[in-house]
Amino acid sequence: MAPHDTAPPHDTAPPHDTAPPHDTAPAPDQGQRTRPDSARETADPRRWWVLAVVGVAQLMIVLDLTVMNIALPSAQTALHFSDVDRQWVITAYALSFGSLLLFGGRLGDLFGRKVTFLTGVTGFAVASAVGGASTGFVMLITARACQGAFAALLAPSALSVLTTTFADQEERGRAFAVYGAIAAGGGLVGLLLGGVLTEYLDWRWCLYVNLVFAVVAIVGGVQLLSHNAPARGSRVDVPGVVMVSGAMFFLVYGFSNAANHSWGTASTWGFLLAGGCLLAGFAVLQFRTTSPLLPPRVVLDRNRGAAYLTVLIVGAAMFGLFLFLTYYLQGTLHYSPVLTGLAFLPAVGAVGLVAVVSNTLLLPRVGPKPLVIVGLLMGAAGMAWLSTIGVHATYLSAVLGPLLVAGAGLGMVMPSAMNSGTFGVTPRDAGVASATVNVGQQLGGSIGTALLNTIATTATTAYVASRLQGSPTSPQGLGVMEAGVVHGYATAFLWTAFLFVGGAVVCGALFRRGPLARSAQPTA
Repeated sequence: MAPHDTAPPHDTAPPHDTAPPHDTAPAPDQGQRTRPDSARETADPRRWWVLAVVGVAQLMIVLDLTVMNIALPSAQTALHFSDVDRQWVITAYALSFGSLLLFGGRLGDLFGRKVTFLTGVTGFAVASAVGGASTGFVMLITARACQGAFAALLAPSALSVLTTTFADQEERGRAFAVYGAIAAGGGLVGLLLGGVLTEYLDWRWCLYVNLVFAVVAIVGGVQLLSHNAPARGSRVDVPGVVMVSGAMFFLVYGFSNAANHSWGTASTWGFLLAGGCLLAGFAVLQFRTTSPLLPPRVVLDRNRGAAYLTVLIVGAAMFGLFLFLTYYLQGTLHYSPVLTGLAFLPAVGAVGLVAVVSNTLLLPRVGPKPLVIVGLLMGAAGMAWLSTIGVHATYLSAVLGPLLVAGAGLGMVMPSAMNSGTFGVTPRDAGVASATVNVGQQLGGSIGTALLNTIATTATTAYVASRLQGSPTSPQGLGVMEAGVVHGYATAFLWTAFLFVGGAVVCGALFRRGPLARSAQPTA
């Protein structure tokens, strides 16, 4: 990420590839923004319906990151697979999704966003139907991997459609507020939906429900999305695809392996080392190839680079929050799956409300820098407050307040970061810029789950070892064990607070001051 405050020269498109009038702004001054009147006059009159379709597609993707978590015990009983195999229901989706995102984003730039959007939705629906009808473990895992692959095609297309549809800054802020709220709160909705479907219908409906979202997205996409001309003179960077897909696969698998086994195993460090080497080689390759998969001009802009880092940090913290708070509510407070999902609803409301207010009223005036800093610090405050949970605490005394504070922080950060991460790119790079945002969230989730799971387990072990007297199966021993588990959750929440504070410092320093402004386009 460049240390200077002006966009690097290679961040602008050549004259023959200048975006249409509604995708660029007159830019004689650095701080000049798009004129609202002209941008709205040339905007698609169906743009708010497009937002609705894109929102439905994004909700379907984000739901599947968490909707199966609560359904796993029921699926395990029905299909007779072991506890060791259970993690693969989640990991298979994450691996294929994370490793293919950049490739999926570039395919959208090369072949058109409408084509890849409809292909991704259709494929995701078919894979969901196959997964719901699974008769065995292998069939379920294969379907989940296919879901992830089509999600990697769909997610960048959905975000790039939004990026190229809304040019006016005020309207763009509202659109990204909605999209960011879905990205931040969709996982919480997935927990609620998974609990309801599992308890009142069957675990298979956690997959079948995607067909409802898919039908809406397909019909809306066919009617509302317009065909965009594929990028001219570009080709698929095959070595780049192989290197970055391998890097993402190894990194996600390495962190997942650490979360479920140990950091000390050779397989964990072997996969992480291989992923790091491939990622470094990919970065070097992108500067040398004529048709890079991820053009350096996309990442080297300060605001966009800071946005990608912000999404990664928030992704790590969000997945840790979902994981350990779900365990606490169900294991310690003995909530049912449905009640656990309902317990997250206040956070969903806080995310949505703050996202709309901050990105509609504040982002166009002050820019992303203060919103990201304040939002991350609010997340830190919520997590620090949540670290005070105990065995005999109640939802109202120890959970509700922290959820509201953390949810408000996420609602302030995520839409701002997603808007900044796709702002100012030319249409030919919209897909890969959108994919990079999703890569940050997915990789962050894998890192956060692994790191926080290790921290929680270590804290629990140390607590029990220092306090256990007599037999672990005695009433006293069982009480110590339960207290140790809750102590591990609290420790993980506290470290999440530290992660948020570090993100506020680093990302706050990287973001430019002031509102988002497009780089000056060269004149012919």
